[in-house]
Amino acid sequence: MKQMGNWEKKLTRQVMAALLASAAMGTTAFAAEAVHGESADVAADVYELEDTVVTAERRPTKKMETPANTTVITAREIEDNHYQSVDEAIGHVNGVSIVRMAGGLRSYVRINGDERVVLLVDGQKLNDAQGGFGRASVDLNMIPSMDNIQRIEVVKGGGSALYGSDAVGGVINIITKNAVKNETKVDINTGSWGSHNYAISTQGKENDFSWFITGGLQKRGHFDYKFDGNSPTMANSDYNNNSFSMKLKNRLSDSDSLALSYAHRSVDAGQYECYGLISNPNARLRENFNNYNVTWNFKEDTNVPGYVSFFYNYKWIDQSGSFSTRTMGLDAQYGWLLNDYNTLITGVEWHQSNSENAASGYYGKKLTNRSIFLQDTWKFAKKWTLVPGMRMDNHSMFGTHWSPKIAINYLADADTQVYASWGRVFKAPTADDLYTYNPGWSTFGNPNLKPETGYTATVGMNHNFNEKTSVGISFFYSRLKNVIAWPEVRTFVWEATNIDEEKRRGMELSFKQELSPMWSYDLGYSYIKREATVTGSPMAVDPSNLQPNGYRIGVHYNSGAWKANLLGTIGSGLDAQYYNNNSSYNIWDFNLSYDIKKNLTAYFKVNNLTNQEHYEQKNSTYGYYPCGGRFYQVGLTCTF
Repeated sequence: MKQMGNWEKKLTRQVMAALLASAAMGTTAFAAEAVHGESADVAADVYELEDTVVTAERRPTKKMETPANTTVITAREIEDNHYQSVDEAIGHVNGVSIVRMAGGLRSYVRINGDERVVLLVDGQKLNDAQGGFGRASVDLNMIPSMDNIQRIEVVKGGGSALYGSDAVGGVINIITKNAVKNETKVDINTGSWGSHNYAISTQGKENDFSWFITGGLQKRGHFDYKFDGNSPTMANSDYNNNSFSMKLKNRLSDSDSLALSYAHRSVDAGQYECYGLISNPNARLRENFNNYNVTWNFKEDTNVPGYVSFFYNYKWIDQSGSFSTRTMGLDAQYGWLLNDYNTLITGVEWHQSNSENAASGYYGKKLTNRSIFLQDTWKFAKKWTLVPGMRMDNHSMFGTHWSPKIAINYLADADTQVYASWGRVFKAPTADDLYTYNPGWSTFGNPNLKPETGYTATVGMNHNFNEKTSVGISFFYSRLKNVIAWPEVRTFVWEATNIDEEKRRGMELSFKQELSPMWSYDLGYSYIKREATVTGSPMAVDPSNLQPNGYRIGVHYNSGAWKANLLGTIGSGLDAQYYNNNSSYNIWDFNLSYDIKKNLTAYFKVNNLTNQEHYEQKNSTYGYYPCGGRFYQVGLTCTF
């Protein structure tokens, strides 16, 4: 095994020193709560608070007491910016980048430069066995609506101990709203490229029963992009999307409730290839997502509630040949307040996928994973909290893997937090990795692959200068072995292979300030270096890194009936030979809204204000995959 560099050694020593220092300290009283999603109807107001997070420790904790790098996007932010999709909302988070495939028909997220990210909706895992771009295994676009989202929590850094395979780069948990009143909202907008969107949501309560239902229609005629100073129209790039979601909840008692949810999304769109190649100008992309969940929440009137949840996810895609995955699972979590110092949570999970991909030559391939996790939150001194955890995964193909984790939080005072964490990670191969046999495209899976394993480490600090000004800084490092890649082993022949190792390291700096009741701004910078190697070769920088240096700028105005936001996403340090001689990009989005009256709002948006040339991924053998150019949108929302 190659020796770590000085940077990696120093970070590892810092993490281990912080963790070991905790063992010599004393104890004080501590009380904790735990919920699955939102455990009670009245929790809606609590979850609007940005300083409370649930996902990092699988229970609600104050952000300053959580030993992780977290970001919360609230329902208010979603509404004020009129975000139309999850990828649009989290794309403005510092340290996060979005790979938008096929003009945005598919969107994959990278956290700390890693595609291995778990996506949850109310704790339900949406990752499936067929994967997507790179090592990603979930499409952000399967989320049907933004109207029913209460908050989006982004946890950066490894989370395999609590969330298992895929949680290498981080975890995103979308927490949906509980109905708290009788209300209907309609959103209608139109814009560039022949786009028209119609959305409706309705919520209500009657005694112990409540409902939240959404529906939407999206249509687009094409999209334009910037290339070599021109703004051509992408051929065969129309888009049609229908969506529906439903959440029904019945309170059985003061301590028990039963929730049923269903989410649907279907797409019919033109399937363009890339700039320079249109192999079939009439090809269509069709997608169908159907996700079901039923959850029994119990002990909701205690500090450590639990849940039992069954889910069934179905994905079907036709893209020059159809493929599908059925994933079902049974999850349960329970918690105990052991004493004044310790809160223990434990859980079990059983997940099974059944995948087929006729174009890739396999049918009815089942993968099953059984797991159990245990975590203790121990406040052992007035300012110190230690969080050890362990997960055991038993995979039907790869046997048993253990993923330990340890984290520590030091609350120097009410406004200053220092944290550190270290954990093992585990990522199983997807069905495509294992079973693909497609001589027509010369792509071949490998049933002898090994799972990806390694560790991640994070150290960070957050400080509030006052109620209006805050700063945060964090450093991360990850190292994986047996990384799965698809190299070109012979001319035009690609095969799934375990390469030697992959490293990621970087840092993140953020600053927020409220200048007045009307004006505020936020700044962010992230540095991410991705490297990989095969045995006997030196480490090589990954040219597909979309944000070696990432910058976030947000300027916000809110006065009376008017709201305005200017959002900048800037990337630099790209390898220009892979991005049409562009080593940087500057994307600016702007939105303006006016409350005509209490329940009626008009809004105007411009995405990519300067019509910047930029790309979804590095160029392929055939050409470039450009992102959309300047896009205008005007809309109206009405609530009654």
